[in-house]
Amino acid sequence: MAVKKSGRRAERRQQPRVDARLSMRVEGAHDGAQAQVVTESQNISASGVYCLSSHFLPPLSKVQLTIVLPKIPGTPRAQELVKCDGIVVRCEPATGRRTEARYQLACMFASVDRSLRERLEEYVTWRNLQALRAAVAPRRSGAAGAAGKRKPLRATARRKPAARAGSRGAGARRGAR
Repeated sequence: MAVKKSGRRAERRQQPRVDARLSMRVEGAHDGAQAQVVTESQNISASGVYCLSSHFLPPLSKVQLTIVLPKIPGTPRAQELVKCDGIVVRCEPATGRRTEARYQLACMFASVDRSLRERLEEYVTWRNLQALRAAVAPRRSGAAGAAGKRKPLRATARRKPAARAGSRGAGARRGAR
């Protein structure tokens, strides 16, 4: 019996990720020269980042990453610049994208100390909770709003309409015969 391949690959990521548009800079070697790409992340996890790039950076090359990590409400930390080394995992041509972003670039964080990894994990967890709350909120308000707009069933809705004065209803016709 033949084994059917499914359309999905097994998830290999060990860290949760979140869609996030964070300002960032990638510096690395491009055609023998140093390239500096200013872009924004598409998603991020505690182990790496995915973004769009205007330059091709060869896989397995070392890069320096600078990411603007925003302040998380309710925490004492302010917005900060996260600087770390990374390794290009994937750099593929972008299809159907803007002209200035020609490549899809995925980098893993190479040298991340424990405190930085914890800050990244905290940010990813916070953003995932925000996304979950946003997904649940419309259902809650939609259900409450729809329930509030419903008209109550009236007891008279099932009754036959009363005969009008002067009109000949079914009973009046029978008696007239």
